[in-house]
Amino acid sequence: MTLLGTGVVVMAALQVAVLGGDTELLLPSKQEPLPCTRGFTQMEHTIEMDQELAKGQAVFNVSFMDCDGGKVFFKVVDSSDFGVSEDGVVYTLRRFSLVGKGGATVVVYGQDPQSEEVWKTRVHLHAGTTLVKPSDSALTQRVPEILFPWRSMVVRGDSTVRRVKRDWVIPPINVPENSRGQFPEDLVRIRSDRDRNRMLRYSVTGPGADQPPTGIFIINPISGQLSVTKPLDREHISNFHLRAHAVDLNGNQVENPIDIVINVIDQNDNRPEFTHTTFNGSVPEGSKPGSFVMTVTAVDKDDPKTANGMLRYKILSQNPQSPSSNMFTINNKTGDIITVAAGLDREKVTQYTLILQATDMEGNPTYGLSNTATTLIRITDVNDNAPEFTTDAFFGEVHENRVNVIVANLTVTDKDQPHTPSWSALYRIIAGDSAGRFSIPTDPTTNEGLLTVVKPIDFEANRSFMLTVEAENEVSLARGIHLPRQSTATVSVRILDINESPEFNPNPKSIRLEEGLPAGSLLTTFTAQDPDRYLRQTVRYSKMYDPANWLEIDPVNGRISTIAILDRESPYVKNNLYNVTFMASDNDIPPASGTGTLQMYLLDINDNAPHVSPPEVEMCEKPDPNAINITASDPDLTPNAGPFAFELATRPSDVRRNWTLSRLNGEHAQLRLWIGSLSSGIYEVPIMITDSGNLPMSKTSHLKVKVCQCDHHGDCVDMERIVAAGLGTGAIIAILMCIIILIVLVLLFVMWVKRRDKERQAKQLLIDPEDDVRDNILKYDEEGGGEEDQDYDLSQLQQPDSLESECVKVGIRRLDEMPLPHDHQYPHRSAAPHPGDIGDFIHELTKITIRPAKGTLNQTRPYYLGREFSDVIVLAGHIPPRVDPETAFDTICVTTSALRTRHPEALIIITSDLNHW
Repeated sequence: MTLLGTGVVVMAALQVAVLGGDTELLLPSKQEPLPCTRGFTQMEHTIEMDQELAKGQAVFNVSFMDCDGGKVFFKVVDSSDFGVSEDGVVYTLRRFSLVGKGGATVVVYGQDPQSEEVWKTRVHLHAGTTLVKPSDSALTQRVPEILFPWRSMVVRGDSTVRRVKRDWVIPPINVPENSRGQFPEDLVRIRSDRDRNRMLRYSVTGPGADQPPTGIFIINPISGQLSVTKPLDREHISNFHLRAHAVDLNGNQVENPIDIVINVIDQNDNRPEFTHTTFNGSVPEGSKPGSFVMTVTAVDKDDPKTANGMLRYKILSQNPQSPSSNMFTINNKTGDIITVAAGLDREKVTQYTLILQATDMEGNPTYGLSNTATTLIRITDVNDNAPEFTTDAFFGEVHENRVNVIVANLTVTDKDQPHTPSWSALYRIIAGDSAGRFSIPTDPTTNEGLLTVVKPIDFEANRSFMLTVEAENEVSLARGIHLPRQSTATVSVRILDINESPEFNPNPKSIRLEEGLPAGSLLTTFTAQDPDRYLRQTVRYSKMYDPANWLEIDPVNGRISTIAILDRESPYVKNNLYNVTFMASDNDIPPASGTGTLQMYLLDINDNAPHVSPPEVEMCEKPDPNAINITASDPDLTPNAGPFAFELATRPSDVRRNWTLSRLNGEHAQLRLWIGSLSSGIYEVPIMITDSGNLPMSKTSHLKVKVCQCDHHGDCVDMERIVAAGLGTGAIIAILMCIIILIVLVLLFVMWVKRRDKERQAKQLLIDPEDDVRDNILKYDEEGGGEEDQDYDLSQLQQPDSLESECVKVGIRRLDEMPLPHDHQYPHRSAAPHPGDIGDFIHELTKITIRPAKGTLNQTRPYYLGREFSDVIVLAGHIPPRVDPETAFDTICVTTSALRTRHPEALIIITSDLNHW
């Protein structure tokens, strides 16, 4: 198969025919078999090609007849521009150009590795038409044809036929982008030599034809003319891979499909574009010429393998143009910016602005397209300026004994960038402070040095200081820069005197002494010295803290003596130490005072007798076991404490009959019960305990043993615990009696309330008319005897109507009846009561006894409702069952009215039981 494309002609030993002015490559349809000869099918090749070939682009294919003689290896000799594959495809090893050259010759060798036989063929390359542009008309002047290969046979120049090892490789078709021609525009004609005998149909498939983007390429199905329908854009699609097909009218394939590659030739239709509108870079000040600064990048969508996409950079302008207008340069191919001049100084110029330009067509100002961008180059700071003090001498003053006090502020200037390590200053004292009394921290905001006192200074020892101070930066100075004289200064510090407090020495002061010293004993002398020795002040002493109030101090000479007996066992003594604080004050105005502590270590003496511990124990009535372990306790220390001796006291005598005591060890003993059981109660067992001091001390301790009833676990029951708490049997009985009496009183009160309610209900009952005797009482105008008569005339009882108003006036009411309204009217009764009933009641009322007040009510005159009476009159009688209570009450009213008339100063008492009275 042979492709005759634009500017490319593949020539082989074929028969050439001219049909209608068009060039056609024909293969004979029939040929007789001829003898096969190994070797290249053609010894010389002439090929027209483009002036420019890309790297790796296939140029042509050599054909070799192997005649089944084995594998043959191909190689190109004496050429570094071309190579050959094992299939015989010659391609470029690098970009190849015939511009300015007449042509080129490529020699391809074939060698049999077994027989080492060598064959060769020559290929002559020469430039065809020039680079096609949209304005060229050569594209339409001549349309090449592609002939489908039919059989694997070729016709040699001597009319011999040889079998071809493989098909032809069709060179790509080059089509320029952005064509302005008339569309559709013809590209190539595809035909088969079989279309002479039959009607064929041609078609193309692939992206750009029947696959997206569809419709870019079309083919005339009859003539095989392949055309493009619109301008191509290489930046969108750089090449198309199509496949051509030839079928008969029945759709049967008559030729194998061939591949057609259409390359879109680039045009310079895109400007370079910088990756950023503004680039930012930096370079340290003082950099030497040739120092790298930054790299800028621009891209061009055109083919980078052609001049259309080859960019060149340059600097259009620099601002500011100080100290030179050409401080920087740029590599025109890589875009690297470097310095070309010295003198970069951040303190003078902090930033440079460069305007850059990128141009394609290898920077050709006439044909190339260009674009610009801005580059900001920041000059970074280096420590090329040392800090300098604003003055050579500083002054300050401070009171003695003060610490963490700022004495003076040391100010410096630094031209470097503020708040960077090259600007921040560090201060150090290089002379005048061997004891390290001062330090100079840095204020991070102002960069000042703060001269500070860190150790107390005594005015009496040092009255002034002369310090030499040096300032430097946090980072070292740049190479070649040295500290100037202004980086060193002197500081004069004057110390001011203050009234200092007297100081005890030593403080605290420790002494050792035995406890038990009597009051008035001299212990020691505790004095203080006044640091202000030039003032000659007087020191006075006083006591500040003495929790047990054991000591006193002489205010003049500081002698300390006791005012109470020292006791090591006091709760104020901790670990045998007792601390007392004293104060010393001078006589300045205002006075200064200091404190000192006296630590007394008290040695133990045998001044405490031992005692039993615990003081109370519990025991069951029938103990099992019947022994109790006790412990001796002594607040003294060894050897004035244990081991202890235990002994039961001889009195009372029953102690040793009931108890026995045995010593277990130096601190414990066992109390055992002689008898089998004891009744519940509290028993005191006297036990004498003696310590082991140099002068032994003994004491009789009473162990309280609480004997109680126990449960099956051996624990006392609750009632017995109450007894054990201190309540005896008599107290418990008294408590129970009080509870019983309280209950009885509550019951009596309830009964009284219920009885009163019943009496009120009885009064409201209806009375039988036969019992009403009021209508049967006769009225007589007779009066009784005088006041001295003991026989009372009760005839007035027969006339109750005459005394009705008097009775109401007296206002006597039954105690069990609520007062009745004044306008109460008795109900009318049709029949009078039986006269015998009321008679009996009157007979009972005659049993009247008048008792004098003397000797009646505890030999005193009777009082009732705050009134004093001379005599007592008792009116006794029972109301018969058939007598109406209201009638009986009226009768009593009449009787008492008559008695009050005769005895106005007497107390009248009405009762139903004369004997009880």
